[in-house]
Amino acid sequence: MSGEISPTGKSSGPGSSPELRASHADRDRVVDVLRIAAGDGLLTADELDERLEAALSARTLGELATLTADLPPVSATAGTTVAEVKDVVRIEQVHSGAIERVGRWVVPRRLELAVTYCHVTLDFTDAVITHDTLRIDVAMTGKTLTLVTRPGVVVDTDGLQLVHSSVKYRQNPVNPANPDTPVALRVELVGQKAHGRVVVRPRRRTFGQWLLRRP
Repeated sequence: MSGEISPTGKSSGPGSSPELRASHADRDRVVDVLRIAAGDGLLTADELDERLEAALSARTLGELATLTADLPPVSATAGTTVAEVKDVVRIEQVHSGAIERVGRWVVPRRLELAVTYCHVTLDFTDAVITHDTLRIDVAMTGKTLTLVTRPGVVVDTDGLQLVHSSVKYRQNPVNPANPDTPVALRVELVGQKAHGRVVVRPRRRTFGQWLLRRP
């Protein structure tokens, strides 16, 4: 059908043998389809993480096709629409209550924080990741900026200027089932944080996990 592509990003005509080796471009197309599907609510955050990991390690077109077999064809303009809607999000607040992004919030490509004396929490535990990189432009004075990560989410603070501030970075515990978890999202902090803290940490353990000493 005109204006639509298969979930693998290619036409479904003859000659596309599932035994053919997949290229980087093939994997990238499937990754885009999976992220768009998650943004539309067709995949949960856990399903997205699992399929992204499989897509990045797939060797053949057949392996890629199985990852999108239960997804509808994607409009050729769908990726552009999602990117435009969630490309830049700006949060601007002064002396107000806490700012939180928790649960199934859609991660944009770029986030602008213009905040003065407000606590900010960005929890990526159940967030829907639609891009592989999130740039956060920080113009924040006072209070604490907290980023709650999960395996596959890494935070780079090298581009952040600190003025009477500090950074506390606690890594996610290693997942014994899969110690080589691929990077699903790279968060880049740039700009300036003055008079306060930046805290990067994994989700806190539940009481039951604490009793069992589980990560």
